[in-house]
Amino acid sequence: MYARIYQPAKTAMQSGKANTKSWLMDFDAETARRIDPLMGWTSADDMTASQVRLTFETQDEAIAFAKKHSIPYRLEEPRKSDVHPKAYSDNFAYKRRKPWTH
Repeated sequence: MYARIYQPAKTAMQSGKANTKSWLMDFDAETARRIDPLMGWTSADDMTASQVRLTFETQDEAIAFAKKHSIPYRLEEPRKSDVHPKAYSDNFAYKRRKPWTH
């Protein structure tokens, strides 16, 4: 059972970066999900893969927890955003590089 330690990205419904500062630890599934033939739902026997998610303040806390409990882990570094924040007033700035076209 491997654990994945990562910092979550913001969801499509978020404009800010709330809930992206903490680090999460999820577990990989050991067995594949199976489809119920009558209802068509999927289910799994492994509870840790689908229901256990641990939250940590820092990356070091998550790694220390995994080492303390002898859990093999995979660390995923967060990707940096290429989008630079700017204010609405920057559209009308005096030192604007491109002229206003309207």
